Amino acid sequence: MEWCQVRRNPERRLALIDAAIEVLAREGARGLTFRAVDAEAAVPPGTASNYFANRDDLFTQVGGRIYERLLPDEATIARSREGVQDQARYAELMHELVDRISAFNSGYLALLELRLESTRRPELRAVLTKRIREDIDANIAYHAASGLPGDSTSVVLLYLTLNWLIVERLTLPDIFTEQEIHELVDAAVRRSLNA
Repeated sequence: MEWCQVRRNPERRLALIDAAIEVLAREGARGLTFRAVDAEAAVPPGTASNYFANRDDLFTQVGGRIYERLLPDEATIARSREGVQDQARYAELMHELVDRISAFNSGYLALLELRLESTRRPELRAVLTKRIREDIDANIAYHAASGLPGDSTSVVLLYLTLNWLIVERLTLPDIFTEQEIHELVDAAVRRSLNA
C-alpha cells in the first residue's frame, strides 16, 4: 500500500525527473539509470523504479519536463508585450531567449541527449516531435498576435539559427565570445526580417 502512495507524490516525481535531467546532461543517455537518478535526487535506492515503469518512461517524462522548465515565467511574458513591437524589441526578446535557455544549460544539454536517443526510441520521438511542434506553433501564434515585424518564416528561421547558436555556446563555449554572440543574435534578427 505504501508503494502506491509514494508513486502519487507529485513533488517527489518532479524531483526525480529534475534529477534525471542533471544525470542525462552530465552522463549522457547511457548513464541515465534509476540508480543514478536516486543518487542525484538523494533518495533511497529503488525510489525511481517506484515512479517510472522503465527507462523509456523516464526518458519520455524527462522530455516533457525540460520544456516546462524552459518556458518563460509570467513576468517575462508580460514584459515582452510592453513597448513598441519593432526590430529592436524583437532582438531584445531573442537575447532574453538565448540567455534564459543558456542559463538552464543542463536542461538544454539533456534535451540534445534526448534528441539523439529519440532516433532509437519511437515513443520518445513522438513526445519530442509533438512538444517541439507545439512550441514552434505557439511561437508563430505569439508572433502573429504581437505586432512584431516579420512573418512565420522569420520565426522558424530564428528558431533554427538560435538553437544552433545555443548549442555552440553550451558545448564549445570558446568558439564565440559573449560579444560575438550578442552581435550574432542581432544579425540573425535583422537578416531574418529582411529576407
